[in-house]
Amino acid sequence: MATYASFKVLMPDYRADLESAKTDFSVDRALEHVKNMSQEPHAVGFKAHATVRQYILAELKKMGLETFTQEGYTAGDWGNLSKAINILARIKGSGNGKALVVMSHYDSSPHSSLGASDAASGVATVLEGIRAFLESGKTQKNDVIILLTDAEELGLNGADLFVNQHSWAKDVGLALNFEARGSGGPSYMLIETNRGNGTMIAEFTKANPRYPVANSLAYSIYKMLPNDTDLTVFREDGDIEGFNFAFIDDHYDYHTALDNYSRLDRESLAHQGSYLMPLLTHFADADLTHLKSLDDFVYFNVPVFGLVTYPFEWIWPMWGLAVVLFLVLLAYGFKKGVLDLKSVFIGFVPLISTLAINGLVAHFSWPALKWWYPGFKDILHGFTYNGHTYIYTFVFLSLGICFLAYYQVRKIDKANLLVAPAVIWLVICFLASTYLKGASFFILPVFGLLAGLLVHINQKKPNAFLLVFLALPAVCIFAPFVKMFPVGLGLKMMAASTLFVTLAFALALPFFVELKNKWRFGLLFLLLFAAFSIAAHINSDFTEESPKPSSLLYVYDIDAESANWATYDKQLIDWNAQFFGDRLQEVDKSQIKTIASKYGSSFTYTSEAPAKALKYPEIDVVIDTLIGADRHLEICVAPQRPVNRLDVFTNDTPISAATVNQIPLSEHYLNNRRNGKLVTHFISNNDYTELALIYPKDAILELVFYESSNDLLNHPQFSVPDRPDTSIPMPFVLNDAIMTIKTLRFE
Repeated sequence: MATYASFKVLMPDYRADLESAKTDFSVDRALEHVKNMSQEPHAVGFKAHATVRQYILAELKKMGLETFTQEGYTAGDWGNLSKAINILARIKGSGNGKALVVMSHYDSSPHSSLGASDAASGVATVLEGIRAFLESGKTQKNDVIILLTDAEELGLNGADLFVNQHSWAKDVGLALNFEARGSGGPSYMLIETNRGNGTMIAEFTKANPRYPVANSLAYSIYKMLPNDTDLTVFREDGDIEGFNFAFIDDHYDYHTALDNYSRLDRESLAHQGSYLMPLLTHFADADLTHLKSLDDFVYFNVPVFGLVTYPFEWIWPMWGLAVVLFLVLLAYGFKKGVLDLKSVFIGFVPLISTLAINGLVAHFSWPALKWWYPGFKDILHGFTYNGHTYIYTFVFLSLGICFLAYYQVRKIDKANLLVAPAVIWLVICFLASTYLKGASFFILPVFGLLAGLLVHINQKKPNAFLLVFLALPAVCIFAPFVKMFPVGLGLKMMAASTLFVTLAFALALPFFVELKNKWRFGLLFLLLFAAFSIAAHINSDFTEESPKPSSLLYVYDIDAESANWATYDKQLIDWNAQFFGDRLQEVDKSQIKTIASKYGSSFTYTSEAPAKALKYPEIDVVIDTLIGADRHLEICVAPQRPVNRLDVFTNDTPISAATVNQIPLSEHYLNNRRNGKLVTHFISNNDYTELALIYPKDAILELVFYESSNDLLNHPQFSVPDRPDTSIPMPFVLNDAIMTIKTLRFE
């Protein structure tokens, strides 16, 4: 029940609320916005992109707000050029302090995602929240800026445009950003700051959102990783603090055609609203000029208590206190004759063996699953449709192994078995306190374990309810992590789940050692493991509800006058297999050029294709001159057919300076380019691409131009049938595309 409660209280229930008070956030009213914005894919350069923008502008004007757009080219830090069109409005406050930004992004991911969750849900949260805020009729102290950025999916371009080029950016003191990386589950709060989180956490706690889901472990990991939300730009370029709010469950819908209105979890949308309203009310009147802090806080959420916080300065005293208590208990136990050295050492055997077995089995589970079900290899984000069943499967296996392992040492005095968990956990907490301070709240359940050790030293038959009470902190704190890691990072992280289960079992060992029939519990959990394994197998097929990602491209090399069909699929389906014949030929990378994609994806199979009379881009060398030791090139690429993107790659010749459509690429980017990529231009309105390059005059420069359009399935020169209902376009790769390749060499 404690495990169930630890999940149940994370987010609000959804109830139909269309007729709720005008001053309340209504999930149903927000859903109407989601429905209207997610009718078609609306990535930059797609027809529906302008339609969604006009809808948002109209909704803001209905609220009586004066709206603005900000348009311009940016290339961000990833070398991805696009023309972003941001949407802005501003609610004036009575004071002259810093402004609060409430934001999301309105573009969807290319090319097939409907963008209901990512991020129409965020835009809808902002629209409904601002409407309810205005209905209150109160005049807040701070200006409130509504910012709906564009081209977030392409490289955070809209945020880059606002922070570095808009006059309002200098007024901003705090930003609240609403995002999604799946279509359901609780919304996690993550902080963006260049300094400590102390003041941010204190103000967040004052705002008192009812369902906070946050922990400093995620915060510490997040700060160590390369991050990619709009708030990253706010922090790095503007030194602006911010809160991200994003739900990540049902990750298999992320960036796919399944990211639609019907699959959006209503409770997730309600959770976003439950954050926005109290935070908007609080920060609209708070002092936003003093949010920066040198102090960091440990924080985590637990049922009933909400967000628990304490300063980093407490970390080592708490760990030291735990060590002292443990040593006192050891001395006390040996003095009473309850503990003996041999039995204590035997107590390490079941714990270390279960950690090793459960960790190794789970570590190899994802490679094994991909071998058994080859189609899983084409789910690039690594979380399958039956992924939740697999989590239950390996949780039950871990519990079964734990119970059977401790059954083997049932004759050892129970107090002796509790020493090993205490030692292991104190070591873990020492490492966390040293290297991952955000995880130092792990020490709190250890005090419950030490209390359980004290009970067992003093009592032969301790009260079961007391032991359950002492185990509750471990269950409530660690149960959500069991699900969070594989859901957020893919089933390759299943070992994190099984290790958390095993370590939580160790913390609850004061209760479990009292159970008489451990082998029966072990067999029960192994039976559940078998049952859920069968259930996972039954639900492993691809269906209309769980369609298989697939891909197909037509690639024409202009110089070689040759065409190929190409795919990223590891396992073809009948729909695209017909283009590759009976004998599949894996890609010989020396024979065909291709651009790589996210998750390291590249073409897997190719076959010869008939040449089509396509229109090729006009590539004009406008300037080619020598100045000193450098060669200066200016090249203009003009599409002659409707296209969506142009990728430009080079050989290993160093580029000392480059601009694209008069936007300079940073020196850092040019010095750290990967795989030869120079720039990707996500094209709007069939615009041209103008390159200006400077490189050593004696070097040989090779430029490869990949021009692509996402119209393979509806181009009049092709007769590619529609996908079956059991398949969707593969996300994260260039797909359903017609690509032409042209190489220029400058000697």
